[in-house]
Amino acid sequence: MTSAPIHFNKTRIAPTPSGFLHVGNILSFSITAALARKHGAKILLRIDDLDRARVNQEYLTDIFDTLRFLGIPWDEGSRNADDFEARFSQMHRMQLYNDALEQLAASGFVFACTCSRKQLIEAGNCVCLNKQIPLNTPEASWRLRTDQAATLRVKNYDGAIIQAPLPAEMESFVVRKKDGFPAYQLTSIIDDLFYGIDLIVRGEDLWASTLAQIQLAAMMGKATFSNTVFYHHPLLLEGDGKKLSKSAGSTSVRYLRQEGRSVADVFGLISALLMLPEKANNWQQLAGFILS
Repeated sequence: MTSAPIHFNKTRIAPTPSGFLHVGNILSFSITAALARKHGAKILLRIDDLDRARVNQEYLTDIFDTLRFLGIPWDEGSRNADDFEARFSQMHRMQLYNDALEQLAASGFVFACTCSRKQLIEAGNCVCLNKQIPLNTPEASWRLRTDQAATLRVKNYDGAIIQAPLPAEMESFVVRKKDGFPAYQLTSIIDDLFYGIDLIVRGEDLWASTLAQIQLAAMMGKATFSNTVFYHHPLLLEGDGKKLSKSAGSTSVRYLRQEGRSVADVFGLISALLMLPEKANNWQQLAGFILS
């Protein structure tokens, strides 16, 4: 007799309106929806729109159009672009992000960085840690002090606890950008805690971000975040072995629709890219093949 599956409270799909959704996004959303339905979890549509220079109304509308076209469900969050702007934009939660940043600053966990992109490339990393640059310096980003980072523990979906150090690429990562806006690693934690997320599905390319967020949450005193369960799925790759990007227009669902492709065609393409033995016709079948 098999035991009942573990219950989760809520998971999320979290696109950014900085490009048209592509088949790589759809793979992630399909797995998220399937795991939510399996474990009795609600699905939140969380749209990350703090990169204001790249946010585009056409991309925002595309999120809703694509999800509805493919039949991918969500239970909470905005139903259209206007509803999103009025009630769910990250701009409405700026005070939460700024409170977290102020807490980090008061605890001495951040330092100011004035390195240019060129300097970072040449030096290989930021060299501002010991310069004691004032945090209120114009055009300075804030970086997290990770010099005392301990071994981190990740609760994996399969029940395992994975222990790993903070990756070298995440040493002294940015928590506040030079424009004064909070950075992704911080806003993602705050949003997931705000909405009660306890299951996060993301691509394996975001493993370093998972570790960075666990480190940051611990330093912010957000112990609840350590109970979050993570599922990291394989990526769809282009012919050259690189992961799909939003700039790869031919893999956007919008392009495929304009070419007359059906829902089954979209999921068939994803199946082919994953080299699955069978062709999926919808998100349920796709996720079923991957999760079985």
